[in-house]
Amino acid sequence: ASGSSKLRLCVREPMCWSCCWGGAADAEEAAPRSGVQLDLFHIGPEAVIVKAGKRLCGSGAALANAPLVQNKSIWEITLQAQAVWGLGVAHKTVNLAEIPQGKSLGSWVLRSTGQLFHNDTLLGETDHKFIEGDIITCTYDHELLVFYINGVRVPADFSNVRGEVYPILYVDKGAILEAEFARIVHMVPSFMPVMFEKQLL
Repeated sequence: ASGSSKLRLCVREPMCWSCCWGGAADAEEAAPRSGVQLDLFHIGPEAVIVKAGKRLCGSGAALANAPLVQNKSIWEITLQAQAVWGLGVAHKTVNLAEIPQGKSLGSWVLRSTGQLFHNDTLLGETDHKFIEGDIITCTYDHELLVFYINGVRVPADFSNVRGEVYPILYVDKGAILEAEFARIVHMVPSFMPVMFEKQLL
């Protein structure tokens, strides 16, 4: 049912459909994969997940389908289209229709403005001017969430993350983000791609 609802949303917004898929080659990757990916069951009502669970467009947020239960997790987000977006971690209970994230106690995000927000409080920022093609690497170890832009660490970070959290992305105004949980471009020593809890046993 979730898959069909996302299809209806894309048909209603053909520009989003075209930008999300990016051509026939991407359409061949439509089938969801079995690994860690964006979660069709935890997504804002106006957001769209395509490209085998990797790409987010539309308007709203989505969680990954695995919590960050291991030590030293790493994942990456590629900026495919610049507009309003953000990424970080969040509790499963956050409002996924809310834009921007970072307003509640349950989300910690880097916004497209370069600002780090948690509980509607600015906790740091970077002066990097984001462009399409930028890769934002996220690392999480216990309570510490760190961001890297094209392999360079952002000076500000979150050291106060609490509870069970999931990777989160949000987009609006035509932004497109693409998540990668397996093939990391800018690997950080001692960190490992996000895994399901059963893989850690």
